[in-house]
Amino acid sequence: MGNASGNIKTYFSKTDVILWIFTALATIYSLLLISDMQRAGNYNYMFTQSIAIIIGIVLAVLISLVNYNLYIKFWWLFALAGVVLAGLVFVFGVTVSGTDDTAWIQLPGGMTIQPSEFMKICFIITFTKHLSVLNEADKIKSLFGVVTLLIHVGIPILLIHMQGDDGAVLIFLIMAIVMAFLAGVQARYFAILGGLIAVGLPILWNFFLNDEHRNRILALFDLDGNALTNYGWQQYQGKVSIASGQAFGAGLYNGRRVEFGIVPEQENDFIFTVAGEEFGFIGCVILLAILLVIIIRILFNAKNAYDYKGSYICYGVFAMIASQTVINIGMVLGVIPVIGITLPFLSSGGTSVMAMMISIGLVQSVLYNQEEDMDKATIRLGSQSRARI
Repeated sequence: MGNASGNIKTYFSKTDVILWIFTALATIYSLLLISDMQRAGNYNYMFTQSIAIIIGIVLAVLISLVNYNLYIKFWWLFALAGVVLAGLVFVFGVTVSGTDDTAWIQLPGGMTIQPSEFMKICFIITFTKHLSVLNEADKIKSLFGVVTLLIHVGIPILLIHMQGDDGAVLIFLIMAIVMAFLAGVQARYFAILGGLIAVGLPILWNFFLNDEHRNRILALFDLDGNALTNYGWQQYQGKVSIASGQAFGAGLYNGRRVEFGIVPEQENDFIFTVAGEEFGFIGCVILLAILLVIIIRILFNAKNAYDYKGSYICYGVFAMIASQTVINIGMVLGVIPVIGITLPFLSSGGTSVMAMMISIGLVQSVLYNQEEDMDKATIRLGSQSRARI
């Protein structure tokens, strides 16, 4: 027993305990919100979320025990896994209730998975490998290097766009931009990319966005209220639910709007409205504070990683969680169109929460194994010194 407790103590001493604690707090908050909104329907979201969290925690711990350099070494396996996951959607893909894209795979027993969530993890690893190769070859600031990075991110973006999941496309693009910028790609390339996007907006609007996408954007600027009856309905009702909670909320299991499921998809993309109605402004602030601490700790670990590969992995996880948080809250508050982005750790959905836990495991792997990498580097430098002597 003493040996086991000693091993656990050693494990936590080599990882970010604060990150573990706030990740656990986020999942507990998620279970509270989902158990609350469970009153609105017959489907057992609580069971699915609980199982996904347990599996996710186990995976996170196991992943953290493996040296992150091993994941990078076998980057091609993750690249292959990402392509296979995308390919399976084209063969077995289904559209689930409340969505308009074919981005899920039906499993036996009625459960579904969203492969793009796991593809994000694969992308973080393969993009880390790509950035490290360019860094070692001193080509990360060259035009050639930037073009290869664009091709790299363009592959998953194209595959996911063809499935209709443009919300995930946006997250992939943000992840690539943040990772590349923090890895040292020069700002002028991002300025050029921004200019090209600005010039191409009319083409994007007229030829790539469908009527559904355009109406969701226009609903944000609707002045006469017509959009409230269709494309703006979900956001309008979400804001009403949040406002109804006032400072301290109606209390757990007391919100009438939650009970009757007035806000569509309140268990998923609009889980923040449940927090607003049941726990009020204070509950919303606590929720955002938990996510903010997680985001800051990941960025802190990136800055203090032993090598740039570890930093790149943390940057990718940081970009994924931070962008999804900002976009999801923006959707709920009506400042960003509804594009189907979950709130990290909080929204119901087994695939989403497992992907988030796996990403935390990757960050913890960077911390857990950096002492081993430092020892290896010291031995290698010592051997080189003796050889020179």
